[in-house]
Amino acid sequence: MDGLTKIWDGIVSSFSGHLHFWQVIGWMGNCFFVTRVLVQWHASERRREVVVPVVFWWLSLFGSWCLLAYAIFWKRDLVFIFANAFNWIPFLRNLMIHRQDARSRLRCQNCQQSLPKGARFCLSCGFSLESATSPVSTMETPQRSSSLT
Repeated sequence: MDGLTKIWDGIVSSFSGHLHFWQVIGWMGNCFFVTRVLVQWHASERRREVVVPVVFWWLSLFGSWCLLAYAIFWKRDLVFIFANAFNWIPFLRNLMIHRQDARSRLRCQNCQQSLPKGARFCLSCGFSLESATSPVSTMETPQRSSSLT
């Protein structure tokens, strides 16, 4: 129990009095990481399926950079530095993959919904994408003669 009291006293003392610049950066990193989980949870609840929105990766990236800076410039603890030295790489890579995916997506001509590459129908309005992408014939349809006599 003595260890928990020591931790609690450390937390309270870091909020009371003056915070150093790098402590603010460290707390910002923690806030980014907490916020990313809440954003992902909210997005998944809204869609009723597991969703990882792009903002999740941005918050992860900023959070990891803030914690790395805090570890290097304030804590100067090699374990803490190593724990945060490389975790930003997959976050950045996921942002790059998302950007490539967004560029390759189709857009429905009927409702402007973004669709995955290779889709044949719009998932929102049911519009057939195959008919929209097929070449339009330039031949005129023959006119029927109307004889009412």
